[in-house]
Amino acid sequence: MDALSVVSQLRDLASEPQNREAIVQDQGCLPGLVLFLDHQSPEVLLATLQTLRYLAELSPNIPPMENELGMMVSLENLMGRDDLSMDITSLAREVYGILTAPPLPVHRTPERERRRKSQFFINSSNKKAKCVTLHIQGLDSADQRGLCEAALLKVRGVISFTFQMASKRCTVRIRSDLPTESLASAIADTKVLLAQQVVKNEAGEEVGQAILANRKPEESHFRKTATTVVN
Repeated sequence: MDALSVVSQLRDLASEPQNREAIVQDQGCLPGLVLFLDHQSPEVLLATLQTLRYLAELSPNIPPMENELGMMVSLENLMGRDDLSMDITSLAREVYGILTAPPLPVHRTPERERRRKSQFFINSSNKKAKCVTLHIQGLDSADQRGLCEAALLKVRGVISFTFQMASKRCTVRIRSDLPTESLASAIADTKVLLAQQVVKNEAGEEVGQAILANRKPEESHFRKTATTVVN
């Protein structure tokens, strides 16, 4: 199934208010939508933004959406692009504005209804997998991307990976028992690339943290604030 079919189905589900909480709670949906925000197809971008707009109509969804790794950076990138239609940039601005607006009082969902919704995507969550977002120094061209792909394919336990070249990031889905160090070591073996794990610090800023055991831990700030990207 191609990207447009996947996100279109998710948009149709999100258009129904009773599905929105379960979609955001699902382990794979928000990371997948963030990846689609970097897609080359305008149709995929528009469908993704429409999905996010639906999900943001439920106020309890807003904090996890805003805190999802890469969400705000990707929306900022779309807002600043001049090669996209006004429909896409305007919708990106609208979603960004909703996610950064002051919080509204939370409407509490009855326990029975909450339990029913939380089971909606139970079969789509791979509880034996996890997603790791890497910032890869040296990821500047298709050649470096090819090197990185080859390195990751050699690591047993890697399920899938997707690149966001504009931000030099790679989101990797791996088995839950696979150490993140294995990914960093494989990438370091290319001799031209170096991976850091993207995490959030106590201030809510996205930072790159060294993950190789033989390197001194350090942090590289990707943002000055929660909404300002540092290049």
